[in-house]
Amino acid sequence: MAGLWILLVAVAVALSGAVAFWTRASRLMGTPRQHATYETLHTASTAVSALRGGLTTASAANAAPALRRLLGTPAVAIADTRSLLAYDGSDRHREALARCLQAVVDSGRTRQLTAADLQCSHDDDCPAYAGVAVPIAVDGSVVGAIAALAPAPAADLIRAAGEVARFVSTHLALAELDASRTRTVQAQLNFLRAQISPHFVYNALTAIESFVRSDPDRARDLLLGFAEFTRSTFREHSQYVTLAEELHLVECYLELERARFGDRLAVVLRVAPETLPVRVPSLILQPLVENAIRHGLERRSGSSLLQIVAADAGHEAVVTVEDDGAGADPQHLNDILAGRRPSDSVGLRNVDERLRATFGSDHGLTIETGVGAGTKVTMHLPKYSAAVSAA
Repeated sequence: MAGLWILLVAVAVALSGAVAFWTRASRLMGTPRQHATYETLHTASTAVSALRGGLTTASAANAAPALRRLLGTPAVAIADTRSLLAYDGSDRHREALARCLQAVVDSGRTRQLTAADLQCSHDDDCPAYAGVAVPIAVDGSVVGAIAALAPAPAADLIRAAGEVARFVSTHLALAELDASRTRTVQAQLNFLRAQISPHFVYNALTAIESFVRSDPDRARDLLLGFAEFTRSTFREHSQYVTLAEELHLVECYLELERARFGDRLAVVLRVAPETLPVRVPSLILQPLVENAIRHGLERRSGSSLLQIVAADAGHEAVVTVEDDGAGADPQHLNDILAGRRPSDSVGLRNVDERLRATFGSDHGLTIETGVGAGTKVTMHLPKYSAAVSAA
């Protein structure tokens, strides 16, 4: 008997401990309303992550389960302008839904779905024989439709499906904006590649030719450097590179320029190791170095000093390109960056626009200059950027 009492006491203690644990856990998780809000936001976030890739078979398949949970319905279907992309729920009404969604896409109007539309015979085991289909529009154009099925017609479902369709439309519009920005940045990069100075190419090959007889080994090394420079400049695999790769491109370029100018070109390079892995848009540094040489060394009779510094500044890398050349009127450069004046500076505005498009409007070039005072160009490059990391 004593053993039985001990066992009962032990069970009671265990149950009280479990109750206390779950009570504390429920307090930590918040109120039921807070928990429901969290679940809704988490579900919406899951759908957003899928839809930011645009409306495709893969993105629709990933988004459909989350959208069904948001609507709380037995089934959800998503279509584009051509076909049914995804169906989450009972597979019974797939073919009928495909026709209904196509009709909604063609008309651009919301449509209540009846059992006849779904070709449903009201079987006892059918979880849904009514519903609503709503068009998905981006910038005024219908790009698809979403359907939600329910056990019975309901006005609340029409409103809820309409809100979800607007939610989907908003994030598809953002996806298109991201894609448009990517296309713009790529076009700017291609334009900059096309601007690689023919004057530089001619001078580089002339410098290489001058060493062919006097120093064949030097000529071979310069030719390999020229090949590496052109390969790196025109590579297509990514819009982004590490700062280490960008500096390597600059070193290839400077080696060719040193062959041409000899002792007239002095270069100081200071790079903090912490900045080397930072990912940046391709061809943001070499155009600035080329400008410094063209507007510094080429416009003076004596020697010229070029300084390239990549400093670690906590959450960002601060990169500067500075020359002691002729300088320029600050207002003249401001007009170039604003597009109010044409420029013979290689890619200055192009680099500024791509930095702003990638990292934000506050990350453009900062230029300090004056007539006869040289020029210093500064870039603040975030060590982490969601846009760059996702590319």
